[in-house]
Amino acid sequence: MIELTIDELKTAAGTLKVGDRVLLSGTVYTARDAAHKRIIELLDRGETLPFDINGAVIYYTGPTPAQNGRPVGSCGPTTSIRMDKFTPRLLDLGLLGIIGKGERGQAVCDALLRNASVYFCAVGGAGALMASHVIETQEIAFFDLGCESVKRLVVDRLPLTVCIDAHGGNIFSDEKGKYSQI
Repeated sequence: MIELTIDELKTAAGTLKVGDRVLLSGTVYTARDAAHKRIIELLDRGETLPFDINGAVIYYTGPTPAQNGRPVGSCGPTTSIRMDKFTPRLLDLGLLGIIGKGERGQAVCDALLRNASVYFCAVGGAGALMASHVIETQEIAFFDLGCESVKRLVVDRLPLTVCIDAHGGNIFSDEKGKYSQI
């Protein structure tokens, strides 16, 4: 298990390999389909984004409202391929990492390689587990989108697996046989 802060990830992203298990700590931003569409619209208009994309990590999740004194309710990953049409542009602008679940298209894989970025998978169906690693949340943009608004999450030891690395390694194609038997 590799423990990394977001700051450490900035130098370690290029050293991570498919299958590495990571405990990530620091600030990540949430964004799903509708938020990605708006982020791209802001870029197209030359406007400022709600957070600095350079060196950022985006978690594809729409946390449910907080319960029992926790910062968020369920906070599981959403299917990543739905963001594929937006992702290469964000990676080219300096997006460092992505957290989601499932396979990615070739354009995203190429952009991850080109930018020495990393795609992490979180455990699907385990929203309560993922939420237990969120220690702070703040809604920062697109408030009308409800749970799909952009939020700043502070996470502590968020359990992730490297699924596409900065060297072109891809767990979904290269390691499919190995991991499908677990």
